[in-house]
Amino acid sequence: MTDKNHQQLGKTLWAIADQLRGAMNADDFRDYMLAFLFLRYLSDNYEAAAKRELGPDYPYHQAQPNMVPLQLWYENNPDDIEEFEKQMRRKVHYVIKPEYLWGSIAEMARTQNGELLNTLHDGFKYIEEESFASTFLGLFSEINLNSEKLGKVYTERNARLCSIITRIAQGLADFSTDSDTLGDAYEYLIGQFAAGSGKKAGEFYTPQQISSILSGIVTLDSQDPSTGLKKRLDSVFDFACGSGSLLLNVRNRLGAHGIGKIYGQEKNITTYNLARMNMLLHGVKDSEFEIFHGDTLLNDWEMLREDNPAKKPQFAAVVANPPFSYRWEPTDALAQDVRFKNHGLAPKSAADFAFLLHGFHYLAQEGTMAIILPHGVLFRGGAEARIRQKLLKDGHIDTVIGLPANLFYSTGIPVCILVLKKCKMPDDVLFINASEHFEKGKRQNSLSQTHIDKIIATYQYRKEEERYSRRVSMEEIVANDYNLNISRYISTAVADEEIDLAVVNSNLVELEKKIEESTKKHNKFLRELGLPPLP
Repeated sequence: MTDKNHQQLGKTLWAIADQLRGAMNADDFRDYMLAFLFLRYLSDNYEAAAKRELGPDYPYHQAQPNMVPLQLWYENNPDDIEEFEKQMRRKVHYVIKPEYLWGSIAEMARTQNGELLNTLHDGFKYIEEESFASTFLGLFSEINLNSEKLGKVYTERNARLCSIITRIAQGLADFSTDSDTLGDAYEYLIGQFAAGSGKKAGEFYTPQQISSILSGIVTLDSQDPSTGLKKRLDSVFDFACGSGSLLLNVRNRLGAHGIGKIYGQEKNITTYNLARMNMLLHGVKDSEFEIFHGDTLLNDWEMLREDNPAKKPQFAAVVANPPFSYRWEPTDALAQDVRFKNHGLAPKSAADFAFLLHGFHYLAQEGTMAIILPHGVLFRGGAEARIRQKLLKDGHIDTVIGLPANLFYSTGIPVCILVLKKCKMPDDVLFINASEHFEKGKRQNSLSQTHIDKIIATYQYRKEEERYSRRVSMEEIVANDYNLNISRYISTAVADEEIDLAVVNSNLVELEKKIEESTKKHNKFLRELGLPPLP
């Protein structure tokens, strides 16, 4: 399927969502829409695996039009079901009973079956508790099928779900639904729901254009980016992963087998579930990723609290778009935390540097970290100035990139990208001021592929360009009291053209002569006509 068709499926589903949600909040309706799209993916994947497993015994054309073929096989082979499901758990890592497959659910919706809601409830519960490994417990926990937003009584809710599922099924019918197609549609819908979510969008979505910059940076060779892409990343980590789009962008750069394992952490339970679905929808096997639900700042992921330094997790790449200027509670205990004690605690009013230090602590020696932060981290004083100074003195800040304003759904402020390394070769800091390079939109600005490529290439080859990029020595940064405000090092102002007064005077004298000569000629004509001359 072409990229155009991938996008068209997303637009088709979005149009359906826009029509069906009515007065329902976009965030609420998003959860239903994406859960059903995910169920379609699981069902397609499972039925394809069942065909391979059963071979010629799979009843391709024997089932009735309103029955999924696997249902007929279950009815005809009751003694073989247990062994079949055992093999499916081993090979695809999950099982879906025929009555819970998308085809069965869609048929119930089409016929306005009064038991649809109950069947969906049982199906989601089965997938969570009996189908997957324990890793997938609670996957549909935020899908409230009994919500009054669907209807005040059971019959209203059931009818509403029948309408939603029927329209989704109709929308999907004209498209191939391989994992790439459904994955792209899922990602498109997340972006569209983010666009309508205002400030809440920052909780779960990083625009693809910005994700592309971060992924383009961390997948280049850490020590010498000019040599090009790394062949492989052992691991990538996003400690505020939202719906997982940034992690998937890194994976796309290197291909399906270019990353050993993907790690993410997310505090919001709904978004955490979106991330897990998003990984599976993009063909990432459950053994190839691990997403943890928990608080990054409190570091409540047991895996990360390894006391033995030799066993401490270290990630080849760290990417993040944490909440900007998040208020937190720095405590005496956190001051002694290994992540912060060498640099100090970020202030209560803004946890930006706390997030940064958390990610940096787990960065491998030869790795690269790219993090999106508000510009305040570049110049604010107090505790933040001390943290910034320590990072600079230790040679860990490699590049500072200033982005245009109004790129995010959640905020209009301009943001920056900090690139950090534990072992960097250049003894200077590269500044890139891309704040004036964007395409202006009615509600939101955007970056074209040309803008994105220019930022990545400037970082990769450490290029200098007037009014755009510059390598700044540590001596100059020290002279500026470790202030990293981009405008101190790169001016975007266009210098006024120098005026040569002697040349201006000469031009005026010549002009006066021409005026005098023209006046004499004009007066001669006036006298010949018997008219008074000009003074």
